[in-house]
Amino acid sequence: MRRVIRWIVDIVVVISLAWFAVYGFGTQIKVAGQSMAPLLEGEDVVLMDRLSYDFGSPGRFDVVMFEREDHKSNIKRIIGLPGEEVQIVDGFVYIDGQRLRAEGELGRAVLPGLAENPVTLGEDEYFLMGDNRDGSEDSRFANIGNVKRDQIQGKIWLRLMPFLNIGFIE
Repeated sequence: MRRVIRWIVDIVVVISLAWFAVYGFGTQIKVAGQSMAPLLEGEDVVLMDRLSYDFGSPGRFDVVMFEREDHKSNIKRIIGLPGEEVQIVDGFVYIDGQRLRAEGELGRAVLPGLAENPVTLGEDEYFLMGDNRDGSEDSRFANIGNVKRDQIQGKIWLRLMPFLNIGFIE
């Protein structure tokens, strides 16, 4: 009888740990559209970490999944942090009046949208943009605007598919 109880406890522990790992770090998401190209292409499959922001705050350049006001989910990159002022001038992103230092084209945006004038973020708001600046519907547009902390569902951390491009998301 003792052997059976140990066996049952072991099974329950393994199932619990597996559920925690999958729920916390392994939510699979299929990327829709080209707004995050070239980092992520349409039909890529990525994993989202739901737990990282329970213990810390989202950081600049994190790639996150968030839920829009219309309950659709999107994947974008964090550009502006709470309390900052974001503006796009002459094709460049400025944070608190300083030109954003970023790799590649992450500090550029031809179409400023709402950020043509300074956008001040609240204490729980983030300014998100897609890496494909010309093909992204993001915080520059009124239908998305500033994204509140509670809308951010998790951090995208790993691309699973296509298999040839498997790797960590930075």
